[in-house]
Amino acid sequence: MNKTQAWIHAFRLRTLPLALSSVIMASMLAAGAYKFSWSITILAVITTLFLQILSNLSNDYGDAVSGIDNDERVGPVRAIQSGVISAEEMKQMMIVFAVLSLCSGLLLVYTGTQKLEMSYGLIFVMLGVAAVTAAIKYTVGKNPYGYRGLGDFYVFVFFGLIGTLGTYFLQTKDLPLSIWLPAISVGLLSVGVLNMNNMRDIINDEQSGKRTIVVILGSRVAKTYHMLLLAGAFLCGVLYVLFNLTSVYNFLFLIAFIPLSFHARRVWINNEPVLLDSELKILALSTLLFSVLLGLGYIL
Repeated sequence: MNKTQAWIHAFRLRTLPLALSSVIMASMLAAGAYKFSWSITILAVITTLFLQILSNLSNDYGDAVSGIDNDERVGPVRAIQSGVISAEEMKQMMIVFAVLSLCSGLLLVYTGTQKLEMSYGLIFVMLGVAAVTAAIKYTVGKNPYGYRGLGDFYVFVFFGLIGTLGTYFLQTKDLPLSIWLPAISVGLLSVGVLNMNNMRDIINDEQSGKRTIVVILGSRVAKTYHMLLLAGAFLCGVLYVLFNLTSVYNFLFLIAFIPLSFHARRVWINNEPVLLDSELKILALSTLLFSVLLGLGYIL
């Protein structure tokens, strides 16, 4: 790889569709409620992309510095691990994307809360700072929470709840209780993607002292945990539609669970962690499909 290719690789473009799932779904559901702003949607997308790339860069840096990225690792070779990009260069790029995330986030908050009390803006600013901090601290620092089995919680909160609820509120200036259900669905599916990643890397993580949920539970229980994540996402999606039924199109999201059911079977019978790498992409794209179809069901 040359330097440009290494940076593109470090951005991990295949993770971006998953990151956008909550923003896209919330914006489409807002459009279905006849409350939609293109400016808020675009800014939310940009901010989410910056945060996801920041998280990916931080993960590359943290795992390289800690020694987690080594020759025993199953997944793709990381940027620093390849030797094309230095740790110092990665740190500088992390600063760039942290600043970009904060700037776009502030513009998003300003645009979305102009007609609201200042307290709403302050809450969203604090959430933005928390998101940037969490993206960095996942694997960076003296005691990264990603090494203590807390990565699943971070993904659920920021990729599911805050991404969906925050975007929906900025679009509609409303937050009905039922909107928590699709937010939980996306959060659970996003945790499922992280769980796939950790199931793939369980051997190296365990040997390197990285205590993910999978390392703590063990492969067998982690499979059951994965099935519960998928089932929970399905149940919350169904409940949301039943509580907000307007037409048969509302059930379009069920199409996404066709590839997810085949995915679940392959994961359940799998005994080779290396073979789970391809399932990451399938689950991430299925999550995006779920989000788009659920939103589309309320626009048609």
